[in-house]
Amino acid sequence: QILCSKSEDARLLVQIDNAKLAADDFRTKYQTELSLRQLVESDINSLRRILDELTLCRSDLEAQVESLREELLCLKQNHEQEVNTLRCQIGDRLNVEVDAAPTVDLNRVLNETRCQYEALVDTNRREVEEWFTRQTEELNKQVVSSSEQLQSCQAEIIELRRTVNALEIELQAQHNLRNSLENTLTESEARYSSQLAQVQCMVTNVEAQLAEIR
Repeated sequence: QILCSKSEDARLLVQIDNAKLAADDFRTKYQTELSLRQLVESDINSLRRILDELTLCRSDLEAQVESLREELLCLKQNHEQEVNTLRCQIGDRLNVEVDAAPTVDLNRVLNETRCQYEALVDTNRREVEEWFTRQTEELNKQVVSSSEQLQSCQAEIIELRRTVNALEIELQAQHNLRNSLENTLTESEARYSSQLAQVQCMVTNVEAQLAEIR
């Protein structure tokens, strides 16, 4: 009976050691999962900052587009003023030339002046349109790039949230398993202590009986 008790004793000790090892293993895994979760949360916060920066950048680009439109309108107004001024100057010139030299061919003067005016207007219009087109294309490229980065960040945030949720579920499962193992360990230790006390009592009785026989 003593040998059986010792064997049971040894078996319980092995079970307790195994339970402790399992608890340590799950504790290590819990710490690893916790560190991973903190890392993911840090990445999410970083992506949120990037998302905010991209949103501000997009707003800034939209403001620049609006500013360019206003500037183009201002250029058109200035151009109209220059045209009106040129017309006045042409009118004054024609009046002076008519008064000073009645024999001048007015049709030729008008044709030359009209050609100069049309060439100037066409040059100014073309330069303004080319400048506005370049600025608009550049801003459109920046807006498209910002939108693509924004969509990419949003997709990555969604994926990270899924990962975090999965890790939280796994972490809760590890918590439950750890609690179960701790309860099993406590029960095993209590049972071991009780059986050990019984064995010790039996050993004491046997020793007493041996002493009486001697």
